Amino acid sequence: MGKWSIYDIAYKGLKEGLHEFDYSIDAKFFELFEQSLVENAEVSAKVIFEKRSSLLALHFDLSGTVELTCDRCLEKYNQPVKQKAKVYVKFGEGESEEGDDVFWISPEESEVNIAQLLYEYTVLSIPIKHVHPDKTGSNSCNPDMLEKIKKYSVKEKEETADERWDVLKNLLNNN
Repeated sequence: MGKWSIYDIAYKGLKEGLHEFDYSIDAKFFELFEQSLVENAEVSAKVIFEKRSSLLALHFDLSGTVELTCDRCLEKYNQPVKQKAKVYVKFGEGESEEGDDVFWISPEESEVNIAQLLYEYTVLSIPIKHVHPDKTGSNSCNPDMLEKIKKYSVKEKEETADERWDVLKNLLNNN
């Protein structure tokens, strides 16, 4: 039994229709992936598996929190995440370009592993900018760090325009 096997959905023995699977995504889950962007999380994933004769459909509903490092103050914080997605699994030998939400598996396969999809959808739900979420309009970053940033940041010097350039610009407007 491999490390990925708990994320296998054996569809050969399932009847056609909807089947529900629940997964808990935490630090152990992210340890399965090398160089993971996330180290710790508490995300619950509800997967509705829809079996049809010609294809399979997976409906993902993820919600929870992911621990991130704030880009501004470098403190750890919990970022709320939420993601809904739908993926189609089709049977066939050749792969055709049908989009990001369709992938092909061999007709001889009897199960589909969703670990990579759970990882990708969790990571995709993380905002690009990692900053503490504002609570009631106040910044919850570490005030000591913000003060140090303010103290050591380089202030831009406002340049005064050279009057000679203004005279030359007027020559262009006269022609």
